[in-house]
Amino acid sequence: MEEKTSTARVALKYGVLTAVVIMIYTTIINVAGLSQNKFLTSLTFLFMVVAIILAMKDYREQNKFMSYGEGLGLGTLVSAVMGLLSSAFTMFYMQFIDNTLLTQGMDKVREDMEKRGMDDSQIDQAMELSQRVMSPGIIFFMGVLGSILMGFIISLIIAAILRREKPVFE
Repeated sequence: MEEKTSTARVALKYGVLTAVVIMIYTTIINVAGLSQNKFLTSLTFLFMVVAIILAMKDYREQNKFMSYGEGLGLGTLVSAVMGLLSSAFTMFYMQFIDNTLLTQGMDKVREDMEKRGMDDSQIDQAMELSQRVMSPGIIFFMGVLGSILMGFIISLIIAAILRREKPVFE
């Protein structure tokens, strides 16, 4: 009997690979001064989708079959590994490489609130709350949690499309 490849092994492979790609991509965006461009920063989710698809195809190819549950678990694990590593890198980057990144983000938030016509007291109150939420620990936790939730939702769809059930009478 052929030994089955584990979902954890495939998830680790694709999670680490995707995290490295995201680290390189975000570094390029930050160095180019484009970190406030929402379109460019949201492309990291495209990397996650591609990684989940490739991981599921690889797993299905190695094992000949992939149930819906295996696909869902695999995609969620890929996004968890990717989220953990890329969030750790983001924290490292913000703490030691470019500590002005957070300030730039806060300035952008203030600018957006001024454009919406909020008065100074409302802006100051919102900025105070934002600064409490923008602590390194909370940013790390939200990055990991957000990656897992997005990966889970994406995996719900992709696993339904790519599953290949084992025949009942085989």
